[in-house]
Amino acid sequence: MLTVQPGLSKSWRFLFVAFLAFIFALCLGSQAASAQELREILPLSQVRPGMQGYAYTIFAGDQVEKFDLEVIGVLDNFLGPRQSIILVQLKGPKVEHTGVVAGMSGSPVYLDGKLAGALSLKLGIFTKEPIAGVTPIQDVLNPPSQLVAAQTAAEQLSLPSEAATRTGLPSGSALEPIETPLVFSGFQPAALQQFATQIQSYGFVAAQGGTAAPRPDDAHLVAGEMAGMVFVQGDASINSACTVTAVQADRVYLCGHPLMNLGNVQLPMARTRVLTTLSSELASTKIVNVGGSIGTITGDHLTVVTGQLGAPPPMIPLDLTLLVSGAAPSKQKTLHFELVNHPKLTPLLVAITTFNGLTQNSLYGEGTTLHLSGEIRLQGHAPVQIENTFAPADSLTPDGLPIALTMQNVFTRLFTNTFESAKVDRITLRVESVAGRKSFTIESAWLAKGEAAPGDTLRVRVLLRPYRGPARVEETTVRVPEQVARGTTLRILVSDADLLNRASRGFAFAGAGGSPTGLDQLIALLNRERRNDRLYVGLFVPAPTLLWDDKELPNIPLSQINVVDGRPAPGTVQLLRESLASEASVPLGGPVSGIISLNLQIR
Repeated sequence: MLTVQPGLSKSWRFLFVAFLAFIFALCLGSQAASAQELREILPLSQVRPGMQGYAYTIFAGDQVEKFDLEVIGVLDNFLGPRQSIILVQLKGPKVEHTGVVAGMSGSPVYLDGKLAGALSLKLGIFTKEPIAGVTPIQDVLNPPSQLVAAQTAAEQLSLPSEAATRTGLPSGSALEPIETPLVFSGFQPAALQQFATQIQSYGFVAAQGGTAAPRPDDAHLVAGEMAGMVFVQGDASINSACTVTAVQADRVYLCGHPLMNLGNVQLPMARTRVLTTLSSELASTKIVNVGGSIGTITGDHLTVVTGQLGAPPPMIPLDLTLLVSGAAPSKQKTLHFELVNHPKLTPLLVAITTFNGLTQNSLYGEGTTLHLSGEIRLQGHAPVQIENTFAPADSLTPDGLPIALTMQNVFTRLFTNTFESAKVDRITLRVESVAGRKSFTIESAWLAKGEAAPGDTLRVRVLLRPYRGPARVEETTVRVPEQVARGTTLRILVSDADLLNRASRGFAFAGAGGSPTGLDQLIALLNRERRNDRLYVGLFVPAPTLLWDDKELPNIPLSQINVVDGRPAPGTVQLLRESLASEASVPLGGPVSGIISLNLQIR
């Protein structure tokens, strides 16, 4: 007995070690899959109807779960020339209950134990069977050229709700990309409603979610887990989320279809963690928290979104300070956000973030006058100065919305310029709330005397009607130029900022021509635009003004108009009949509207 026991003990020890090794291998199986799956792929040519397979996704928590599927067939040339789709039916209690879930796009699909593609499309709504489309793996690993992607960009960016119009088919029989949840944290539905049409135009479905503290293992992605783009982060966040198809070294393949078909990009990539899956007859979706940044989204193409693990690209800081006029400095609140730098995205993101930050806090109240100031700092250029005032309206439109649309307009003009990419260093905004509605209408105006001599200083009085208050008279002065000929009739224009801008800049101000020749000139034009909370008085003389790109050449002799140095190209110049000789303004603390034109005789 004593001689046999050591042998038995050694045997049991061997079996125990082997058992531990087996359990350890199972624990590492999902991580090993990411390296193995790219060595064993199933070409589209080997896919046959009736093949049984499976896919991976997360329904709740961090657990990657497996669900079964069966191949229905292959739809050749579905996305475009030589861009086929595998049609499958999902099987199993969970997927038969939830259907195809928003956020499931990119789920890796295996047939015969080999990686065959990424779940990417769903068939209609209110369907009784969960039928989905799969992007073949060769198109995921080798996305089609930018030319093909560009040709389909217009369709991919169409409103998902207009599928019937786009395809001419009932919505229940059209294969469409699985919606990508656009996760809003720190945003209220009322704030998002104002921008719903623009959000939907990018093919997203808005979902409320949260943020999760970064973890050391955020970047340890495996197939079936979730990641996505970061659009906004900070005191509120906006992120997209879809499923990882495969990971090869530091290269990540996800979604199986485009998010916005942006092509090659440099956008932050973050880990996404699933709380639960909400089942709905209309549109099931995943409820997620966004984790830490893990790298860069490098491509957004027809058949895949690609990313690279590592450091994320820089974002644009936005500081928004809110305060109530007359309140102690301790009452003010400063919010900090960071936004992506992209010409198609940044203008909308600035608008949404500014509107939400302004309206969703205790310092904001409807029925107040809002004064906006701040600046946009650009690399290598002068800053863009922001200043305007917005009074409450009688409509149901939120009072803070014009501020958001103003910021969107400024950024659209900056990012769509044809000269160079606008590289924004920082955005600083300050919104001061003043109780009541402070706005003014110009009712009449008159001159202290009906005639003047060259060099005279002329007094102008203006009758203003404030909103629900007694009329008031404001006075200012303008100076008659010394060189004005006697017997000339001048024009005095008493107006708001917009009308004086148009009178002195013509269609160049309206955007119909006379465009600047560089980003510096565009910034100069933006900074020269007059502010809407001032009363303006402009004195015009009957001498031509030549507008050449961003330059104003007043009082130019007619004999020299055709011999301007540089010979401007046709369409880049505009000739106005008058020149603005002098102007004055009176700050009023609220928006001004109206116009009065007066004649002045020079004796």
